[in-house]
Amino acid sequence: MRSTSTHQVVWLKPEIAEEQWEFFHHPAKQDYYLRHGIDWEQLLAACDRGRLMPYPRSNRLMGIPVTMSYDTYEEYSIYLAKAKRGYRKSYAKMEEELQRSGTLTLKAPIIIRCDGEALLFSGYRRLCLAWNYGMVPYVWLAPARSRGKSDTSGVARAFLQN
Repeated sequence: MRSTSTHQVVWLKPEIAEEQWEFFHHPAKQDYYLRHGIDWEQLLAACDRGRLMPYPRSNRLMGIPVTMSYDTYEEYSIYLAKAKRGYRKSYAKMEEELQRSGTLTLKAPIIIRCDGEALLFSGYRRLCLAWNYGMVPYVWLAPARSRGKSDTSGVARAFLQN
């Protein structure tokens, strides 16, 4: 999928195996996995069922709140100020390439959805790069199934069917 402004990003299906650290080690995301009973195999299956979706600048996708999706420039600035040097360098490298060539091909950020809430699993730099250049990025929306919970919410049921 393509997002356009005066610059372009071509969004590709991400490789979940490249993002294992986010699942096994990212401290701020562990609560989400535990609350929903999501293990690595379930996440792999959810990514197989996923699809590319546009994600206009927001902290919600299709009306569902997305945890760790800081959508305002102020939130991004605070996050970037706290980020390690490698994070800032990586963003700067993508930005320089986008400015130089006008087009980038990137793997889409991954958003996991489960039981009426979602989590930005990976790709915050890529998401912010597009938002900061006025583009509507695409994300890989992975519908996970909560282990041991029954889905009785009509909103969650409708969300999982999409």
